Amino acid sequence: MPTDAPRAWQIVLERIEGDLRDGRLVPGDRLTPERELATQLGVGRSSVREAIRVLEVLGVVRTATGSGPSAGAMIVTTPRGGLAAFLRLQVAASGFPIADVVRTRIVLECDVAESLAGRTADLAEVHGILDAMDDPALAAGEFLALDARFHLALAEASGNAVVAAMMAGLRSSIESYTQLGAARMPDWDATAHRLREEHRRIVQAVTDGDGAAARAVVTAHITDYSRQVAAAIARVDAGEPPSEEVAPVPAAGARDALARVPAVPPGDAGAVREERP
Repeated sequence: MPTDAPRAWQIVLERIEGDLRDGRLVPGDRLTPERELATQLGVGRSSVREAIRVLEVLGVVRTATGSGPSAGAMIVTTPRGGLAAFLRLQVAASGFPIADVVRTRIVLECDVAESLAGRTADLAEVHGILDAMDDPALAAGEFLALDARFHLALAEASGNAVVAAMMAGLRSSIESYTQLGAARMPDWDATAHRLREEHRRIVQAVTDGDGAAARAVVTAHITDYSRQVAAAIARVDAGEPPSEEVAPVPAAGARDALARVPAVPPGDAGAVREERP
């Protein structure tokens, strides 16, 4: 009977998953060589290669060709990359409607803001990003890169790695849509000014320990901007002239924008004050 190819590579995935779960594999370890793993599991080497390609796309392993100690597949576990790729494809294929992505962002980011408002956390990076976004020389694309980093920095400050990975993936999945909407807004400068003010209100509510206010500001911030982007795209689709194009920021440009975030000394006013009863 013909070999069930999908089942064969799934066997390899299940073996590696089990080794990770039981601690036999940890980040930094290298997978068993392809030939040996194929023999152990009774599958073809092509099935092992297919499983490793899947793991590489998911951000679980990194592969290197050649021979020697640096060759082969190594466990790296970077879930954000894999999750972002998956969500981008689903949104592009209309598997996940943008409206659902926006609603999920609201759920996650409200939880982040409320969590931060109830305890002490280091918001030094968040304050540095806010200061960088005040630079009038920022191009719109650079502003959007910093905007994305602002929201992710809040999630990272909350200490929840799963929420941070999901938020990074969700933002990435609608990045091109958001940039398109920004390019079609009639007055980007006014919009950027409003977004900066809303960001500071979010941080102020968190710093004040007011979880309810933080949730309210986050909800309005995401909802209003999403509606504005949708309206801008709809206007141009209806035949109205677009505003000046906002070019997408290449990776290097985003890094340059983030590099301009000023360092904030530890223990500065970036820390969230613990809520008082």
